[in-house]
Amino acid sequence: MAYSWFKAFHIVGIVVWFAGLFYLVRLFIYHVEANQEPEPARTILKNQYQIMEKRLYSIITTPGMLVTIAMAIGLLTTEPDVLKEGWLHVKLGFVVLLIGYHHYCKRLMKQLAEDKCKWNSQQLRALNEAPTVMLIVIVLLAVFKNNLPTDITVWGIVGLVIAMAATIQLYARKRRKDQEKLTEQVSQIPQQQGS
Repeated sequence: MAYSWFKAFHIVGIVVWFAGLFYLVRLFIYHVEANQEPEPARTILKNQYQIMEKRLYSIITTPGMLVTIAMAIGLLTTEPDVLKEGWLHVKLGFVVLLIGYHHYCKRLMKQLAEDKCKWNSQQLRALNEAPTVMLIVIVLLAVFKNNLPTDITVWGIVGLVIAMAATIQLYARKRRKDQEKLTEQVSQIPQQQGS
């Protein structure tokens, strides 16, 4: 019975943790893009994003990570023999990367608060795809364990990463063109009013 409780709350922790990670970097993107706004909107937006980032990180994302880790430890205490499995070592390696990503987000959050962040919105969009890839690999390892069909899986993950990167680039290109079009329309308004 303990195993089922640990597993249930481990899944809940994962959902909360990933929801926080996905949204946190999205807030970073908006935070960086706020620099393009005129004052006082720029300051208002940046202050609001900073509050949202801190709350999300402290109240949702970090507790989700802690619940996930605590419940994983509980699972391992109920089935210690699984520690001998190769798939679990790989999965734990990805979890360590994910924990590193989590803490790197805290570092980015501090840099954004101090206006020292060097990342642009396009780079942050690419960074935002990292937990998606890690989630896919972690879930596949948990489901398939040592029977992971690596040939199909590897190509699927590579294809997914390429598709996400292409989507990010296309979206950024579309936004640039839309912004250029809007700027052009705005610049034509004084000319039209003068005639």
